[in-house]
Amino acid sequence: MNLKNKRIGILGMAKSGLAAAKKIQELGGIPFLSELKTEENINDSLFIKKRFECEFEGHTEKLFNSDLIIVSPGIPLNIPILQKAKAKKNKLISEIEFGYLLKHPASKIIAVTGSNGKSTTVSLIHHILQTAGYKSILAGNIGNALTSFPIDEKGIDFIVLELSSFQLDLIDTFKADVGVILNITPDHLNRYSSFDDYANSKMNIFQNQTENDLAIINLDDNTLLKFHHKISSIKKSFSLKSKADVYFDGNFIIHQKDKFSLTDTKLFGPHNIANIMASILAVSYLGINSEIIRKALKTFSPLPHRLEFITQINSVKFFNDSKATNTDSVKFALKSFAKPVRIIMGGSDKEEDYSVLNPLLKKHAKKIYLIGETANKMKEIFISAADISTFTDLKKCIFTAFSEAEKDDIILLSPGCASFDMFNNFEERGYTFKKIVTELKNEN
Repeated sequence: MNLKNKRIGILGMAKSGLAAAKKIQELGGIPFLSELKTEENINDSLFIKKRFECEFEGHTEKLFNSDLIIVSPGIPLNIPILQKAKAKKNKLISEIEFGYLLKHPASKIIAVTGSNGKSTTVSLIHHILQTAGYKSILAGNIGNALTSFPIDEKGIDFIVLELSSFQLDLIDTFKADVGVILNITPDHLNRYSSFDDYANSKMNIFQNQTENDLAIINLDDNTLLKFHHKISSIKKSFSLKSKADVYFDGNFIIHQKDKFSLTDTKLFGPHNIANIMASILAVSYLGINSEIIRKALKTFSPLPHRLEFITQINSVKFFNDSKATNTDSVKFALKSFAKPVRIIMGGSDKEEDYSVLNPLLKKHAKKIYLIGETANKMKEIFISAADISTFTDLKKCIFTAFSEAEKDDIILLSPGCASFDMFNNFEERGYTFKKIVTELKNEN
């Protein structure tokens, strides 16, 4: 893609927008950045103003003077400026599509999406590829913008991408050599007109695949079974419940003649077995043998904020599952423990049906501690599931849970909600939880 003297509009000044702007400038193009926030609310706004043409506090029609407009994933596609851009026939793409247009043809793409498990799966795939000696980069929704890497140059064997539905909404020519959908469950319903609309966005990951590419799906996911007829590439599946290309027999993960023991990994819980199975399918297709996979499974460290064991105070164990931002994540967390837990829930409302958690909470929750914007709403919904207390402060919530805990109890942060009512992101929420627990430990 020749960017020489091309004017490229960019909506949003977060990581992906800035990475795209730098890449455009590096390749001789002229980026124009447009941001809704004030200068004061943008990191490095002085640097941005010095280096790029830009505007703050609103999007103006200057954007329309662009050969192309890159839309950051956090920006809804129904905002007025984008509706006008569509009417004026401006081409709108995601930063992922833009990166794909620039990438060196020798680099293969492994792309993973799903409502839950994406970050663990892409990190594991990336780790296996590196263990096998390949030059692999990890990018996308996991935090590193695709265009922040030298993707236009030769030398990168594999690009492993974590993709959200938002990033898949604006792809055109993007093609994954290996595409993976881990699951599709209700999430981000405040952004999509219907669940099917959200599911179709996820299915875009298989768009443009040829008969030589691989599509990996979860055989246990009813939504995927409903939509998988749209796949035209090689199709492989994994399952926890029945025989598939990779399946779990109750003791081992089975792939062809190979068996993988769960004692080989620090990952635990049925959801992580599914993540491992998807990873095995992806890397096996790329020619990685079972011995390399076993070695990588043994050396892979679980990601923070995902059922992360923090510490034990006296006999009480603390787990940080701040990444659990939807009801399905909470289900996975509750099923991962052999005994009922003291669960901390609540946060920013994503308009999910929280009542689906009632049967599991009745069985797996010793007590529910609620925080944040959804606390009162959840209290009404969970009232018959378990004993409930509500809090406006996370520290008081944690200290109370510990004071009420009995011998060998588990205190689990698994919010089931976004974090934006009290924190900047789920990471900040998780780090705050860990900091408070450390403070509690120092006092005991």
